Amino acid sequence: MEVQNNYQTLVEQIKSTISRAIKAPEMVLTYWAIGRHIVEFEQAGHEKAVYGSKVLERLSRDLSDQLGRGFSRTNLISMRLCYVRYPDASLLSDQLNWGHYVELLFIDHDLERSFYEKQAILERWTVRELKRQKSSALFLRLAASQDKAGVLQLASKGKAIERPEDLLRDPYVFEFLKIPEPYQVSEKELETRLLDNLQSFLLELGKGFTFVGRQYGITINNKRHRVDLVFYHRFLRCFVLLDLKIDEVKHRDIGQMNAYLGYFAKEEFFEGDNLPIGIILTREKDELLVEFATYGMTSQLFVSKYQLYLPNEEELRTELEYVLSLEKGQG
Repeated sequence: MEVQNNYQTLVEQIKSTISRAIKAPEMVLTYWAIGRHIVEFEQAGHEKAVYGSKVLERLSRDLSDQLGRGFSRTNLISMRLCYVRYPDASLLSDQLNWGHYVELLFIDHDLERSFYEKQAILERWTVRELKRQKSSALFLRLAASQDKAGVLQLASKGKAIERPEDLLRDPYVFEFLKIPEPYQVSEKELETRLLDNLQSFLLELGKGFTFVGRQYGITINNKRHRVDLVFYHRFLRCFVLLDLKIDEVKHRDIGQMNAYLGYFAKEEFFEGDNLPIGIILTREKDELLVEFATYGMTSQLFVSKYQLYLPNEEELRTELEYVLSLEKGQG
């Protein structure tokens, strides 16, 4: 009888929490409070409210009957997990809605979850954009090339754009183009598809990019040249030139981009601008060739890989765990 009475207390606590929430928009805090009630109920030894437990099924039925929609067992699991992941309600951001937190709650790795939370706030991602960045393993892609300190900084602060190298992702992922495997596209078709999906392309490039032009024409010594894609970066206050390659990048491609950077630095430079940045996006990248071909060149020129399909998360996760374990106890 005691369990029954305490269960009814739980139901009444949740109903009271919901009734107060009708007057306020902070639904994340409301669902967090419901999660706390559930956890406190189970911690009192009445019945474990784990994912498959009957108490959540019963609670879902009773709350749905009395309060209406929004209390499915799945939603109750999320509410409970919200309290477990964020035992201190002050850690919840008012810049994210419940949809964001539902996506975050089921990320088991604390560093990974923290990164997506910080980045969603920094870049003002919609829930849909957050889902896309999770599915494309953005954190793992960025973290795999970092040392332990870099990984921890990503997790605690997100990735702010302060220097030219902060723009880079390696690889970039263009799965949104939905090009069937094995792919057969020309550079022109790849360019066209990227611009046809400009919103998704800008999301993959990162915050701050403003599209300027495609096949941007420049004249050097009476010869016409064209830059595949030109953007302006609002935070770095500079042009960003993108060159697309469907095969392995060659040394002449790097020389060509360097010439474009020289042109923009001299001919497209306005007061307040910083030096332009060049990024060659390529399917294949010979690291040694790139090192030699860029020797002595500006540090504003980068070569990054792209891929048309989602990355192998397990391989990236293995790389991340290796980095973290390699420096265990340092920093």
